Amino acid sequence: MQILDGKKEAEKILSDLKKRIAKEKLSPKLAVILIGRNRASELYVKLKTKAAEKIGGKLVLYKFGKSVAEEKIIRQIKDLNNDSSIHGIIVQLPLPKKFRTDRIIGAVSPQKDVDGFQKNSRFSPVLPLAIFLALKKGVKTFKNKKAVVLVNSDVFGLTLRKFLKKNKITVSYILKSEVSWQKFEERTKSADILISVCGIPHLIKSEMIKKGAVLIDAGISYAGRTKKVLGDVDRESVKDKASFLTPVPGGIGPLTVASLLKNLFYAVKNKHD
Repeated sequence: MQILDGKKEAEKILSDLKKRIAKEKLSPKLAVILIGRNRASELYVKLKTKAAEKIGGKLVLYKFGKSVAEEKIIRQIKDLNNDSSIHGIIVQLPLPKKFRTDRIIGAVSPQKDVDGFQKNSRFSPVLPLAIFLALKKGVKTFKNKKAVVLVNSDVFGLTLRKFLKKNKITVSYILKSEVSWQKFEERTKSADILISVCGIPHLIKSEMIKKGAVLIDAGISYAGRTKKVLGDVDRESVKDKASFLTPVPGGIGPLTVASLLKNLFYAVKNKHD
């Protein structure tokens, strides 16, 4: 089984961005809205901060408690939309349950929506882009390949399917909460490409996949007292059956961050051009 080195692939992207930013004397600045406490979100913000600094950019964090009024978040985003020193804005997901995610994300200007969430965003959605970059490493041709995606969000399932369809990959997605386990397993066993974005530790095991399946693990969760980072795929279980796997950590995560900063580069470059 081939294991993708997401960190190595991401470093190539970041190194290229660093050279281009230095050459053009740009100063990319990313604003991040973080609401409440979520261990995975806080980890991703740290990774984004480190990566932004690596390419010669800066991340500015706007942190709010979960009791903050939604209107206050909207006002902050509108202020950032009008701040010419800010080139990109992201809302770190997931949000606490009381918040209307679509409304908050919708407040971000399409010219600064470097996460690519909005329908009219000027940028490609970063997680689907990272998944596509990984797929190109694990699949020689997408012709006649059946791809199945497991998600916990209809919004993300539709976004990913739309993005991959643009790149000639036909996808059916499963919202895990809406299917029986038996039916769920029948569909995963038929997939040439199986993508999981559920955040359920070791959800995918050997008996649930077909021989030679390409596995894209974009889930993240924490286990035990040490809060060990785990993915949706049970790596030990699938190692003799799958042909390709993106590990957690070190797979899709670094590629997602690199894709985000690539969008940020285009945002600041377009402003200057």
